[in-house]
Amino acid sequence: MEQRLKLHIVGGDSRLRAEQSRIAFGLGHHAEVYSDMAELMDSNPRDGVIVACEGVLACGMDRLLDRLGDAGIWLPVIAASHSPDVDEVVQAIRAGALDYLRLPLTESEFARMVNHVAADAGRHTDARRRLVEARQRIGTLSRREREVLDWLSEGCSNKAIARALDISPRTVEIHRANMMEKLGASHSAEAVRLRLEAKFEDRLAPELATELMVDPRPIPRLAAEG
Repeated sequence: MEQRLKLHIVGGDSRLRAEQSRIAFGLGHHAEVYSDMAELMDSNPRDGVIVACEGVLACGMDRLLDRLGDAGIWLPVIAASHSPDVDEVVQAIRAGALDYLRLPLTESEFARMVNHVAADAGRHTDARRRLVEARQRIGTLSRREREVLDWLSEGCSNKAIARALDISPRTVEIHRANMMEKLGASHSAEAVRLRLEAKFEDRLAPELATELMVDPRPIPRLAAEG
């Protein structure tokens, strides 16, 4: 028996929301509609999946998921628009969207979405919670502490980071200790894991990263530091 899904359809115009909810009810699912994110968060949904349409995506999936996380709403989010381009889809999925669908949703798209949610929603919700919490922790870092974390994630030692940032290794140690304390990380690997869970784009200049990696001087790697 197919799982009965609760859909929270937010954004788009009233006609679009009505049509999508009609299809959902026709397939035996339940739908709630909201004109914008403020209305959705006032409702504070605790089960189902959020279908974010058009206008609410204007701020970017990163920001949308951060707002939901700040409100303690961890439901899977599916983006939907009439003419998504490849870049939009890739960015939304990287940011943490469960899927990206083309509007208007058809009955076959609804069926595919239900199967996807049934298979991945629990795992995805846990991953999104970790993503938002990791971004919140990393958001407490100063610019320099964040730079140290970025280079640390590349596997660089304190000496290599010092060369990259043109500061002393001792200063790197101070920034690194402050960064670890703010992240609540007891080991470098834990700090790196948080950055990976946050799914930030690589902030390092490619040519500079390459220069450090091919530097003829030996660069101790993260594993060598213990």
